[in-house]
Amino acid sequence: MISSTKLKSVDFYRKIPRDLTEASLSGAGLSIIAALSMMFLFGMELGNYLTLSTSTSVVVDKSTDGEFLRIELNISFPALSCEFASVDVNDVLGTNRLNITKTIRKFSIDRNLIPTGTEYHPGPVPNIMKHGDEVDEEYSEGSVSLTADTFPRYAQHYPILVVNFFAPWCYWSNRLKPSWEKAAKTISERYDPEVDGRILMAKVDCTEHGELCRKNHIQGYPSIRIFRKGSDLRDEYGQHDHESYYGDRDTETLVKTMEALVAPVPMESHKLAVGNKSDNATRDSKRPAPLTGGCRIEGFVRVKKVPGNLVISARSESHSFDPSQMNMSHVISHLSFGKKISPRLLAEVKRITPYLGGSIDRLNGRQYINRHGEQTNVTIEHYLQIVKTEVISRRSGRDYKLVEEYEYTAHSSLGESIYIPVAKFHFELSPMQILVIETPKSFSHFITNVCAIIGGVFTVAGILDSILHNTLNFMRKVELGKNF
Repeated sequence: MISSTKLKSVDFYRKIPRDLTEASLSGAGLSIIAALSMMFLFGMELGNYLTLSTSTSVVVDKSTDGEFLRIELNISFPALSCEFASVDVNDVLGTNRLNITKTIRKFSIDRNLIPTGTEYHPGPVPNIMKHGDEVDEEYSEGSVSLTADTFPRYAQHYPILVVNFFAPWCYWSNRLKPSWEKAAKTISERYDPEVDGRILMAKVDCTEHGELCRKNHIQGYPSIRIFRKGSDLRDEYGQHDHESYYGDRDTETLVKTMEALVAPVPMESHKLAVGNKSDNATRDSKRPAPLTGGCRIEGFVRVKKVPGNLVISARSESHSFDPSQMNMSHVISHLSFGKKISPRLLAEVKRITPYLGGSIDRLNGRQYINRHGEQTNVTIEHYLQIVKTEVISRRSGRDYKLVEEYEYTAHSSLGESIYIPVAKFHFELSPMQILVIETPKSFSHFITNVCAIIGGVFTVAGILDSILHNTLNFMRKVELGKNF
């Protein structure tokens, strides 16, 4: 066996008997300073160990999240009616989707962006609307021309007032005119306005009575509105919230529709019937007219990951629009790309990378307003450059993809157009992506640094104490030599 004497010979920390050691005020001061320094440096090292470290790099995008990208939007148009508002998507591969409705919701709003009712439901509209063949035939005027002065009187007098808001230059208005006048004449003969008095077919020229058409939120020509008189007055004209007609425009269909409208109204009075006993065809061809001239569009669309366009405009296969009267001003409440991030995940992402998590959606809260009368035929375009960012967390010794987020930069412009104005969002995805990796610190590295702090401070303090002690002794010897 190894003797205790030999074992003691390898002791690195040999002890000095306590009766040979001497305490000093300088040593006590340095000890206190050393202890405080150790505590301060330990606190800094602990804080650095607990702080996440991230590395950012730019790499080629090798995404595996599919070929489609989701666009979330919430955009308000104070001067675009939900009646004609259309969300379209196209791209460089030839994709062209018009009037997306499955994932889009529309709400009528006023000029102050305040909703005026529940969700606007467009209802079924025929792709090909049937018109009469009487274009080349002679016909007589059967409907009554209304003006801003006569409209309130007729609206308050007749239980059913059906009005054709038209423009003489409009192709579809001219296609409707023969059928409309023939149907109006037939209805006038069957339900004499002076004797029967239950229904009247009329018309308004929007080029001459623009203010009247704007009050009724007419944006496409022709627009056929059905006004019902009742005790529940909505505005100064004295009618209920009215309806729009979207059925076929031939004489026979128009006459059948008018007869279905007048059937529930008692002949002896001009009171509005509560029930609607019209047939299914008539019911499907009508829907509530917009209460205001604005629309809030919200929802999402899915697009391919190639350069393309998201276009919001007024669209109809059987209406015409006056470009000089179209105002595509809008307020962007929200526009983002990719999947929505849950609040819990968002908090985790912001903990690792504070600048991520939706704070760089450049267009959120922006307003693009073209004041009426300042400039006409104005198309508003936004050019978006999209970059993907992946945040990877390294926990438990393995990589964990925390989130995939798409950020974008935007440049916007307003310019005149010879066509119907639109709001257009050009988007293009960058071939590169930003990779943010969380790098956790090693616990062994932390312990090593703590030991280095303790040993380093102790050693430096010992050196300083030795220097100070020897200096004081030397000064004492010099002092004693002078005395002798």
